Amino acid sequence: MAQGQTPVTPKDGLTTRQRRNRPLVVVHGGVGKGKSTAAFGLGLRGWNQGWSIGVFQFVKSAKWRIGEEEVYRTLGRVHEETGEGGPVEWHKMGSGWSWSRKAGSEEDHAADAREGWEEIKRRLAAETHTVYILDEFTYVMKWGWVELDDVIDTLTNRPGYQHVVITGRDAPPQLLDAADLVTEMTKVKHPFDQGQKGQKGIEW
Repeated sequence: MAQGQTPVTPKDGLTTRQRRNRPLVVVHGGVGKGKSTAAFGLGLRGWNQGWSIGVFQFVKSAKWRIGEEEVYRTLGRVHEETGEGGPVEWHKMGSGWSWSRKAGSEEDHAADAREGWEEIKRRLAAETHTVYILDEFTYVMKWGWVELDDVIDTLTNRPGYQHVVITGRDAPPQLLDAADLVTEMTKVKHPFDQGQKGQKGIEW
């Protein structure tokens, strides 16, 4: 097979260019390390193309600041000051969604998750971002905090050119069926199993 040539050519009425540039739903799952890391790396590629990036973290505590967050916020400032790259927004459920006046609720995480999802739906309808990273969103679906059918319908019928990347374990089969790209991270070895805890620069 020639390099870059797909194994099939669908009879979908699209040109090669149109098919190549279809927006994707991407799922990074599995028990191995690297799901969020891969999603943030994809976001960096999008930023370099001048795309608007929206990151929404659904589970991590407000106290947990990962290295990618600092990098993304820096890149957002670079764009604002120089015009290079694209705009960046980073939102965390655990610290209270930045568009909400109230702090994140420790008593009702489900309500906070639904609020975050409703905001993402509004942004998808308005075509606010080019890349949406929904970090650890699979757990929100697994725990029943958002309606799975609503998620699938929204992703399937989103307008325009918008990529959505979802991370986390135990993705529901319906999401995997709706996705265009699914990667399962598999743990082969991990230093934690040998008594070594996470370290800066690697885990955060």
